[in-house]
Amino acid sequence: MSTPTSTRPAVSSGPRPVAAEAAGRRPARRALRRAAEQPPRGIVSDAERRTPSVRLALGVIHTVVLLLLLVIGLGPILWLVKASISTTQDTLRSPMALFPSGVDWANLATAWSRVHIDLHVANSLIIASGSWFVQLVVATTAGYALSILRPRYGPVLYWLVLSTLFVPAVVLLVPLYLTVLEPPLLGVSLINTFWAVWLPAGANAFNVLLTKRFFDNLPQEIFDAARIDGAGPYRVFWSVLLPMSRPILGVVSVFAFISAWKDFLWPLLVLPDPDVQPLSVRLPTLARSTELDVLLAALTISALIPMVLFLVFQRTFLRSAGLSGALKG
Repeated sequence: MSTPTSTRPAVSSGPRPVAAEAAGRRPARRALRRAAEQPPRGIVSDAERRTPSVRLALGVIHTVVLLLLLVIGLGPILWLVKASISTTQDTLRSPMALFPSGVDWANLATAWSRVHIDLHVANSLIIASGSWFVQLVVATTAGYALSILRPRYGPVLYWLVLSTLFVPAVVLLVPLYLTVLEPPLLGVSLINTFWAVWLPAGANAFNVLLTKRFFDNLPQEIFDAARIDGAGPYRVFWSVLLPMSRPILGVVSVFAFISAWKDFLWPLLVLPDPDVQPLSVRLPTLARSTELDVLLAALTISALIPMVLFLVFQRTFLRSAGLSGALKG
C-alpha cells in the first residue's frame, strides 16, 4: 500500500529570504536618501511664509534684529565720530545729544597738525605694511615647504611650529627684547628702528598653519603638471601657488595689518623715541596733555583709517577667484 505524497512545497534554505529582505530595504533607503536630499525644515514652513500675516511678522522681526545689530556694532563708532566733531563741553554735559552747540570741524584739523597725528599715522602705516609683508613672506614660504615640498623632517617641524601656539606671548617678551637689543651676527641694536617690530612679527605660527591647511586642499595634479612641464620649486611657488592662494593671502593680510595696527606693548618697548612711535603707543601719552575733543578726533582718525583700507580692498582680499591664475580655459 503506497503512502500518499505531500503536495506542500519544500522550504528552501537558499538565498531567497536574503534577496527578499534586501528588496524590502531598498524603498526604505530611497526614502532616507530622499529625506536627506530635501532642505531641512525651519520653524516656519514655506506654506506659512506665503501667508500675509506671517510674512509681515517676519519682516518686522528681521528689521528689528537688523537695527539692533547696527546699533550694537556701529553705535560706539558713530558716537566716537560724533564726539570728535563736538566741543568738550557738549561731550561732558550731554554725551548722547546730537551737536547741541553745533559741529566743530576744527578738532580734526587740530589733531592732524598740532598733535602731529599725521606723523604717527605715517609711522603706523609703515609698521603695519612692513609687518604685513614679513608675515606674508614667512607664512607662504613655510606653508609651501610643509605642504607642497614635504621634506623628511616636515612632520617634526610642523609639530614644533604648532607647539609655539601654547607658549604665552608675555613669556617671550624678555628674551625677544634682549635679542633685539643685541641681535646675533649683526652687532647693531635694532631699538628705535622699524626692524625691531617687523622681524618678530614674522614669527606667527597661526598664519603658517593657516596657509598650510589651505595649501593642503589645493589640487595636487596642478603642481605635478607644472613639474612635468619643467617648472622648478621657485617657479611653482611664484607662478602656480601664489595665484591660486589669493583668498588665503587676503585673510592673512587682514589679520596681519589689523594686529600690527593695534599692537601696543611691543612697540612701546622697542620704540621709545616719540618720532617713530605709532598711533597705538602715542595716543595714550598725548591723552595727558590734550583736550578731550582733540583726543577723540585723533582716536577717530586712528580708527577710521584701517576701516577705510579694508572697505577699499575687501574685494581684492576676500572675493578673489582662487584658481584664476593657475588654470587655463
